[in-house]
Amino acid sequence: MNTISKLKYAASLMAALLMLPSAVEAKKKKTPEPPFKFTIEVEYPRVATKSQGSSSTCWSYSTTSFLETELQRIGKPEVELSVMFTVRNIYVDKAEQFVRWNGKCEFGPGGANHDVITSIKKYGIVPWSVYTGNEIRENAVIHNEMDGVLRAYVDGIVKNPNGKISTAWKAGFSNLVHAYLGKVPENFEYKGSSYTPTSFAASLGLNLDDYVEISSFSHHPFYKQFVLEVPDNWIRGSVYNVPVEELDQIAEYSLRNGYTVAWASDLDKGFNFGLGVAVVPPDNWDGRTFKPGMEPSISQERRQLEFENYQTTDDHGMHLVGIAHDQNGGKYYLEKNSWGPGNQYKGNSYISSAYLKLKSTCIMVNKNGIPQEIRTKLGI
Repeated sequence: MNTISKLKYAASLMAALLMLPSAVEAKKKKTPEPPFKFTIEVEYPRVATKSQGSSSTCWSYSTTSFLETELQRIGKPEVELSVMFTVRNIYVDKAEQFVRWNGKCEFGPGGANHDVITSIKKYGIVPWSVYTGNEIRENAVIHNEMDGVLRAYVDGIVKNPNGKISTAWKAGFSNLVHAYLGKVPENFEYKGSSYTPTSFAASLGLNLDDYVEISSFSHHPFYKQFVLEVPDNWIRGSVYNVPVEELDQIAEYSLRNGYTVAWASDLDKGFNFGLGVAVVPPDNWDGRTFKPGMEPSISQERRQLEFENYQTTDDHGMHLVGIAHDQNGGKYYLEKNSWGPGNQYKGNSYISSAYLKLKSTCIMVNKNGIPQEIRTKLGI
C-alpha cells in the first residue's frame, strides 16, 4: 500500500469510527417500544410454572395450580400437587364410561376444571414428587403415543366381534396407563409423615364443595345451572349461568378479595403468547398490530354467536392470578399458563377484560369470592 493509499485508508477508517456512534444510536432508535406497558394492581403467589409439553392436560395443570394457590391462601405451606395423578384417574373413569356407552361418548385426553375436583373427592391426591407421571423418563411431557394407544384399546373393546366383553379389559387398560404414567402409590412418605392419597387430600384442609363453575350463555336461563355443551365436559358437569358483565365482575371481585380463578377459554387470533397478551382484535385488524384501545365492546349477543358458530371452543385451561392495567387504564387479568416460562413474562400473559368476556367457556372460583348480590341470585 503506497503513502497516498495509506492516507486514504486512514481517512476512511477515521470517518467510519466517527460515524459508528451515530449508527449505533440510529439502530437503537429503530427498536420499537413494547406496545403494552402493564402495571400490576393485584398478584397472588403460585407454584412455579410448568409445561404441559405435547399433552392435552391443561385442565389438570390449571386447576391444580388454582388449588395450590388456595392452599397458600388458607395458610398452608407451598406444595406442588401431582397433575398426572389426576390425569391417570380421570382416564380410567373415561374408559369405563366409554365402554358402558358403547363408544357413543367423548374419550380423549382433554378435560374440565371440575374433573380435578371430582378426582380428588374420589381418589385423593398426592404430591408431585410422589407421582410425576413420567414412567417412560422423557425429558418433557409427551402423551401423543399414550393417547393413541389408549384410544385404540377402548375402540377395540367396544368393537369386539365376539359381542361379549371380558372381565379383563379394565385391568388391561390400567396396565397400559401404568406403563406410561406409573402405578398409583397406595402409601407414601411426605415430609416425615405417612399418607394414602385420600388421607393426604384430607390433610390439605380444602373444602372441595366451595368450588363452583360459572359461564354465560343466553340459550339457557340466567341464574340457573346447565350442562355446558363442550366436548371435554365428558362427565356432563353443570355450571352456573350469569350475564357476561357479571362473569367479568365475578372474576375481578374474586381476584380483588383474596381468591384466584381457574379459567377455561378459546385461544383465538388475539391471544399472543410470545407478546404475552390476549386482546380482541377489531373487525378490520391487519393481523399484526397489537396496541391498547384496539378492542371493540363485547355484547352478550356477540359472545353467544361466536359460541354457536364454533368460533369459541374449549381450547385451553389457565389460571388467573392477578389484575393489571395498561398505559391507557384498560383492565387485564394476569394469567399463569402451562406452556413453560418461554415469553417475556416468564410464562404469564395479560388477558384483557374484553377477551375474557368474549372467549371464556367458563371459570371456576371459590364461591366465597362471588359478590353477595350475585350469590343470592344464584342461590349459592
